[in-house]
Amino acid sequence: MVSGLLIINKPKGLTSHDVVAQIRRITGQRKAGHTGTLDPMATGVLVVCLGQATRLIEYIVAARKQYRAVIRFGVTTDTLDADGQVLTQTDIAGLTADQLRAALPAFTGQIEQRPPMYSAIKQDGQPLYKRARAGQTVDIPPRPVTIFQLDWLDWQPPDLTLEVTCSAGTYIRSLARDLGQAAGTGAHLAELARTANGDWTLAQATALESLTPANWRESLLPVDRAVAHLPRVALAPDNTEHVRHGRQIELPEPSAPGNVLAAFTSDNTFLAILARTEDNGWQPKKVFHS
Repeated sequence: MVSGLLIINKPKGLTSHDVVAQIRRITGQRKAGHTGTLDPMATGVLVVCLGQATRLIEYIVAARKQYRAVIRFGVTTDTLDADGQVLTQTDIAGLTADQLRAALPAFTGQIEQRPPMYSAIKQDGQPLYKRARAGQTVDIPPRPVTIFQLDWLDWQPPDLTLEVTCSAGTYIRSLARDLGQAAGTGAHLAELARTANGDWTLAQATALESLTPANWRESLLPVDRAVAHLPRVALAPDNTEHVRHGRQIELPEPSAPGNVLAAFTSDNTFLAILARTEDNGWQPKKVFHS
């Protein structure tokens, strides 16, 4: 088993699961998983974890994301994007850039957002998209998300291009729908590219079609890159042995900020994720073996 991360530039037309399946075939590694779904119509940064790195998916999923989104006003669809069936069409002749600029501040900061009906969110154990395809309507409660920044890139009617920096769990399709409602014309997501996932950007991503069984290891990043954003601690040899055996340890407070740490051995080998206990000790949460 080989462990590490592949930063993939997902092509249009594939699901995130399709990408993982291709990675499995290319690498010969059965244990693989992605760190945040991209819809088939979307492109861009998709982090794929192999081997022991799959145990760290939760830490990558939680990272903030950045997207370049093209929102088309005047047309709504059932899926909220260009792959759906058209529901309504509205003349946007009176819609101005000033109106759209004035609408954006209401969608920044922490907001309540209603996810799309066509989504992988589960209700009563069943993904919502399956209910939608069966013609069922479900009341989806809004969820808190954070949009850190909405940057205006271009307005070529009927298309508005924005750069969106947001928290995990934000649906850009829902943002398009809500902006369309605010404008009074309706809208849908016409194009979407994820330009960053945490610290990984498109410039660092590898084109899926360029990977082969002979070269994929050249693009593999080490497992500990998944937790580079966490505070880290170098363990003394005795604590290293305790952690290897799953035993709680004590650490000097100045060396251990926060409630979760990435622990390394004295020779800088990634060893474990440690979680602070109620008595301010540190319990191994996930231990990794080379």
